[in-house]
Amino acid sequence: MSSELCEILVKAGKVTQDQADKALALVKDKKEKFESALVKVGAVQSEDELATFIGKHLKIGALRLGDVELNPEVVKLIPLDIARKFKVIAVSKLNKTLLVAIGDPNNIYVLDAIKFITGCTVQPVISPEAAIEKAIDAHYTDAGGLSEIVKGLENDSDLELVEMEEGPTESDLLSAIQDKPLVKLVDSIISDAIRMGASDIHIEMYEKRIRVRYRVDGDLREMAPLPFKYRAAIISRVKIMAELDISERRLPQDGRIKVKTAGRTVDLRVSVLPTIFGEKIVMRILDPMALMVDMTKLGFRVEDLTRFEKTIHAPFGIILVTGPTGSGKTTTLYSALKQINQVDVNIMTAEDPVEFNFEGINQVAVKSEIGLTFAAALRSFLRQDPDIIMVGEIRDGETAEIAIRAALTGHLVFSTLHTNDAPSSVNRLIDMGVPHYLVSSATRLIMAQRMTRKICQNCKEEVNLTEEQVESLHVSPEVLRNIRAYRGKGCSDCNGTGKAGRTGIYEVMPISSKIEQLILARATDVEIREAALIEGMYSLRMAAVEKMKSGLIDIEEVFATTSSDR
Repeated sequence: MSSELCEILVKAGKVTQDQADKALALVKDKKEKFESALVKVGAVQSEDELATFIGKHLKIGALRLGDVELNPEVVKLIPLDIARKFKVIAVSKLNKTLLVAIGDPNNIYVLDAIKFITGCTVQPVISPEAAIEKAIDAHYTDAGGLSEIVKGLENDSDLELVEMEEGPTESDLLSAIQDKPLVKLVDSIISDAIRMGASDIHIEMYEKRIRVRYRVDGDLREMAPLPFKYRAAIISRVKIMAELDISERRLPQDGRIKVKTAGRTVDLRVSVLPTIFGEKIVMRILDPMALMVDMTKLGFRVEDLTRFEKTIHAPFGIILVTGPTGSGKTTTLYSALKQINQVDVNIMTAEDPVEFNFEGINQVAVKSEIGLTFAAALRSFLRQDPDIIMVGEIRDGETAEIAIRAALTGHLVFSTLHTNDAPSSVNRLIDMGVPHYLVSSATRLIMAQRMTRKICQNCKEEVNLTEEQVESLHVSPEVLRNIRAYRGKGCSDCNGTGKAGRTGIYEVMPISSKIEQLILARATDVEIREAALIEGMYSLRMAAVEKMKSGLIDIEEVFATTSSDR
């Protein structure tokens, strides 16, 4: 449909030929779906807008699936495999007419197949594919037939593992994990998590049950329980996939799994940890499709993005990104490196671990157990004629001093620190043993960040804040001007949570001559913060309030991710 639709859109003046070509290039590289590619290149504002236009052109209706309540019985008139493969879902049925939402209404073969399967006259309406996939996840059992697989396992007596006090033998486990239903079960757990956009899969063993949870948009969501009697086989299946030792159940193990889904390769980082009731598995999903490396889409204020982009093009110096685990630091660094990744620069990174591979960047995985630490990697980098260096994390004084000295000898250095805000990072480096005069002369910019959950735009509504809430924000009258607040009521688009997706908030502190003088004078964090605020820095709290006023996050997220003194 992509090329045909492009031709229609260009002829109608909806998009330019250049925008169409860029969108098709993204589709060809399998980086984007066509609808989202058009949004990404700025051709249309949203996939809903595109669906409405196509519907008018084809003289059929367009439907926002989040606005309607689907009947589960009607939905299941179309088999799950057909629904998933062709991005189609049944909306409603009136007598012998079935209203069907579809991403590509020109696909007459699918419509004919649905007509044959259901025995109904099919009336298509167009909806964005992403909305259809979300509706499929919400209305078909366990988003991928997981409960059917579990039911099949429970009814399959041939698969039962008899566990002695010392546990099943290795031959028992090897036999069990080769059975197709169990293989399909583990594969479904992984594929469902990827489809839902989860960042992690948790498989946890308790005294009488197995709990499976996916981390979606930063929150853990509990999924269908797994058959308890297969706990050892499920763990062993994951271990085999990750090339780990299935006979070792007393020590932690780490491995990787590479899977193919929806035409793309996804890496999973696997951690197995012994607990009192068995081994817990956590799989970190490293999905290139989920990695946002376009800096304009990360959530920066325009002024902060301008400051950051200007600094990453500096010829030398160190740029620090700070924040807790899970605050998006790696994504920010990857976004910066992607923007400055040119054929005429040598970029080298030391990471623990390497999460995503990038063409044109030399990436090294740190292995402390064999002596390949961040500091050791940095020393080797300086003999490899680098222009730009990225150190995954500054953990100790040795790494900090080498990074600072590299920045002073003509290299642009990126790294991260675990500090709460930008100003406190200065004295953190000094506490590590780096002389204050080196910190002041080498550091170009420090940025703190957090990830916050966005309000679902489909069910967003304005709310009134109480005086107590406004006072608790502790921000200046200027920031509070025209204060407005919103929340998500909960709908089918967001599974009733009122939240959908995440965005970043940023505290960007360039090292000006004034702040450089304060560092040389060994100023406190408070003094550095006050000077930065006078020079126009937005604190994390101020940036979060701006996001709240624009309707992206609610006041609970402001309080949950920032404190009044930062």
